[in-house]
Amino acid sequence: MTIDFDHVAVTGVSRHFGRRRALSQISFRAARGTILGLLGPNGAGKSTMLALLATLMRPSEGEIRYGGHAARTAGASLRGAIGILGHDLFLYPELTARENLTFFAGLHGVPSAGDAAAAALRQSGLAERADDPVSSFSRGMRQRVALERALIHHPRLVLLDEPFTGLDDSSAAALVGRLKGLRAEGAIVVLATHDLDLAEGLIDSALFLRDGRMVEAVDRPDGLRATYRAVMTRRAEA
Repeated sequence: MTIDFDHVAVTGVSRHFGRRRALSQISFRAARGTILGLLGPNGAGKSTMLALLATLMRPSEGEIRYGGHAARTAGASLRGAIGILGHDLFLYPELTARENLTFFAGLHGVPSAGDAAAAALRQSGLAERADDPVSSFSRGMRQRVALERALIHHPRLVLLDEPFTGLDDSSAAALVGRLKGLRAEGAIVVLATHDLDLAEGLIDSALFLRDGRMVEAVDRPDGLRATYRAVMTRRAEA
C-alpha cells in the first residue's frame, strides 16, 4: 500500500563520497501544491539532492521525512509515492510508446495498465504515435513519454533533473503546462534546472546551491536571473 504525505522536510542533510562532500547541512521544506526549484551551477549538488529525495541513496548525516514517514522505515510504500525523471529516460527504445507506458504502469500496480497508458499518451499529445517504437522519436518526444512514465502512478512527490534539456520551444511550453497542472493537483514538485527563463514564473520557491552548500532560499522569487547572479556572485566573493 502506498503511503501519502503533504510535505517533505529535509533537515541538516549531508552526503559524502569518501572525502568529497557533495552536500553539506542542507535544510528545507516542500509542501504539496508547490514547485521548488533547485538552482545552481554544475557540481552544486542538485542531482545528489534529488537522488536522496528519491531514496536512491541515504544521507551521510541528517534526515529526510515525508510527512510523518522516514525512508528507512517506509520502504517500498514510500517509493510508490515518488516519480523521478533524470538524465536517463529509462525507456526501452525497441518498444512502442504504448508498450513502454503499459509496462511501467504494470510495474507500479496501476489498475487497468493499458487504459492508464492510453490516458498518458493523450496527456503527452502523442496518441497518434502510440504504436511507433520510441527509437523513432525525437528527443523532445522521448522526454514527453519519459515524463508520463514517471507520472503513470500519480506520485505525490515528483522529482525532475534538468527536464528542459534538448526540448524545443513547443515541447518546453507543454512541459511547463504539465508541471502547473501537477501543482494544481496537489503534487510536490522538486525541479533542478539551469533554465532560469522557464523557471521564472513557474517555481514557487528557490533553493540556491553552490559547492554542495545552501547559499540562499527564496520564496516567490521575482527577477530570477538577477537574483541568481547576485546570489552566486555574493557566494563566490565570500
